[in-house]
Amino acid sequence: MTSADITRDAVRVLLLDESDRVLLVRFWDGDRSWWCTPGGGVAGGESDEQAARREIREETGLEAFELGPCVWMRRHVGIFRGQPFDQREKVFLARVPSFTPHPSDVGAVEHESDDMRWWRLDELEATGEATAPRDLPALVRRLLSHGPPDAPLAVGV
Repeated sequence: MTSADITRDAVRVLLLDESDRVLLVRFWDGDRSWWCTPGGGVAGGESDEQAARREIREETGLEAFELGPCVWMRRHVGIFRGQPFDQREKVFLARVPSFTPHPSDVGAVEHESDDMRWWRLDELEATGEATAPRDLPALVRRLLSHGPPDAPLAVGV
């Protein structure tokens, strides 16, 4: 693939509740969909941490939470809604009490509240639905078993 038309830095947050459930967002591209952690692009002048807090507030409505360490990093080059892109993501961990997510009216939210849900690890491991990264269930299991890594792990597509 040639250089992408859109290159951006992005952040995502792996939100885990007190029951070790993970909050995922479904993204759609035509008739294709996949589940991933909430997040999005880092705006000019924002730190990764500021962007993570803003994205969580916009996508889920959650205002107050303690942002943990960056646990994963990934680069994904592809096409989204007909537009080539090259995205570099940092995924942070946050432990939060369970809540009902509600996208805010502020910002460009790419999904509806019906496209967000909490997943138990066994549900995530058993689903036939696509996830991003593709090995998300194994990555979550490893994190729950071993805790956050000393340095962010490079994870695949």
